[in-house]
Amino acid sequence: MNVFEIIGSFVLIATCILIVVLVLKQESKNRGLSSAIMGGPMQEETRGRMTQSAKLALITRYAGIVLFVLSILTCVLSARL
Repeated sequence: MNVFEIIGSFVLIATCILIVVLVLKQESKNRGLSSAIMGGPMQEETRGRMTQSAKLALITRYAGIVLFVLSILTCVLSARL
């Protein structure tokens, strides 16, 4: 294993743990499957500010994107080296 694989693996594991924690901290919306398919509102009307649950959902979405990109990047780097 080279340095890139070790660092990539560590960052992937940390990102996975972060996503698990973020998902567990979110409240259940209890809107059913139709809301999951059609998408729910990310922002509630509270004087133009995002609620805590909307912030957690946004951070979870970004963490998922980071996980996807890091997975591909780690796979490509380990195949080339």
